[in-house]
Amino acid sequence: MKTKKSLLTFAILFIALISGCAKDDFVEIDGLCPEVLSTTPVNVATNVPLDQLITATFNEEMNPETINQSSFTLNGTSQIAGVITYSGKTATFKPSALLSPNTTYTATIKRTVKDLTGNALQTEKIWTFSTGLTVTPMVASTDPANNENNVFLNKVVSVTFNMPMKASTITGTTYTLKQGNTAIAGIVTYSGTTAVFTPTLALAANTVYTATVSAAVTNLDNTRLPSDYVWKFTTGAIVAPTVTSTDPINNATGVALNKTITANFSMVMDPLTINATNFTLKQGTTAITGVVTYSGTTASFKPTNVLVEGKTYTATITTAAKNAAGVPLANNYVWNFTTLSALVVPAPSGLFFGVFGGNAGITNQGLNTRVNGAIGTTAASSLVTGFTDTMASPFEVYTITPLNNGLVNGGIFTDAPAPGNATKAAKALEGLNAARDLYNSISPANKPGGSDQGSGELGALTLAPGVYKSASGTYQITNGDLTLDAQGNENATWYFQSASSLTVGSPAASRSVKLINGAKANNVYWYVGSSAVINYAGGGVMVGNVIANNGVTFSAPANSTTLPGAETVLNGRAISLVSSVTMVNTIINVPVN
Repeated sequence: MKTKKSLLTFAILFIALISGCAKDDFVEIDGLCPEVLSTTPVNVATNVPLDQLITATFNEEMNPETINQSSFTLNGTSQIAGVITYSGKTATFKPSALLSPNTTYTATIKRTVKDLTGNALQTEKIWTFSTGLTVTPMVASTDPANNENNVFLNKVVSVTFNMPMKASTITGTTYTLKQGNTAIAGIVTYSGTTAVFTPTLALAANTVYTATVSAAVTNLDNTRLPSDYVWKFTTGAIVAPTVTSTDPINNATGVALNKTITANFSMVMDPLTINATNFTLKQGTTAITGVVTYSGTTASFKPTNVLVEGKTYTATITTAAKNAAGVPLANNYVWNFTTLSALVVPAPSGLFFGVFGGNAGITNQGLNTRVNGAIGTTAASSLVTGFTDTMASPFEVYTITPLNNGLVNGGIFTDAPAPGNATKAAKALEGLNAARDLYNSISPANKPGGSDQGSGELGALTLAPGVYKSASGTYQITNGDLTLDAQGNENATWYFQSASSLTVGSPAASRSVKLINGAKANNVYWYVGSSAVINYAGGGVMVGNVIANNGVTFSAPANSTTLPGAETVLNGRAISLVSSVTMVNTIINVPVN
């Protein structure tokens, strides 16, 4: 039995150690992934001596047999002959003759280089330098490579330069693809140091294509390529799997900090190739840890920790991801997104909290809820459910689940047990008293004379600043959107008084409140004697400080799986003096005074 347990433990450790590095024909047993730490000369160095030795230093000892003239190359106007040696952690290329003056060279260490246990270099290392005063722009690599065979029919053709280039010079005229003399239609894009040609239609099978980058392409200093760069490749007969959609989409903004990143494929993939090595997430150069899963045709990356606000992340699915037949993606699939930025909200006079749940708590359903402000209740912390306090360090969670986790960017204040405490409870009570005082100050008793425009129905009306009171005791915004016109007065204020309820939207359709001509959300007040229900259908934009005696409800449980962009929004505050506040995929933007 002990022997079996020992073997099982070894197997688990073995799997854990090999999970992180690039795959090759070796069996990986080392968790350290090899990479080049430094080079001599450094990238884009100038005035390099003609007798310069070219070196690359790795982060660990490498297998000397894999460091040779095919894996460590130097190119100027042609490939340079030389002697390659390896010692310690450093590979050295000694040119057989002096380098030429005023010439740009490109050194390359390929991914065929491996460490002592067979882990391959994570990415090809390419750097350039010049023996003159300037580094000439050059093509560092292409994909497909020159004379590559069996290229996929849906291949995107890319070329990487040795430095940033002027994007305006990289066009469908200067970067072309031809089959014989026939130009191939496609779209040319450029980012970083890489230009991409995406054919409009699939390439023909078993056909030779010629790609050309014109010498008219220049770097940022308007220095042209030395000459046209031309390479050829031959297609096979296979269409590779593709990524058809992602969530978030490319260049999305305002992404939730607890977002799970997903990608959908054009066909069923091999689950064993969808893993944390082949599906990665980075913030800059920092890798984000997470759990990768695959189901149907969808891969998911769930970050271990909540993402950082206001940061741009890059997700990548590499060509190591393969379909069920073993065919890989034709190209790495890369997309970016930016997380939401929390608003820094000062405590407004009379109302400290953006959301307050009386003595009954606050409940959230869904993953897209966020409160850009503070929330509180005089109740125990156990009555606040489905929230993460991103202002706390480390983050504090309040009964979250995989399906219910809203983000609060201004703090959560409740009574014990932890993370609530007596100090937070005192702040909650202070906020409740301030809200109650404000509630009384905007009541009909203290602000009499309100008119009843629309007989309780505010939909489709445009109202000037003033005091409005429902004669029936209820207010609705169901027949259309309500527009508030400040008429150019930045201090314009609206007071709406309802002895009973406030209903915005219907179960079938959401409604919004619109501000025009200088109207401000912070200057709109809703006095609600009973409860408020805001856009039960989901969606819509409500405006103002809603202070209800017996609860506020946003959206319906059926909307708990609403996609980003379809949330119910309140630009204001939702305060319940006694009962709870219920939110389903709701965004609260607390206005600044």
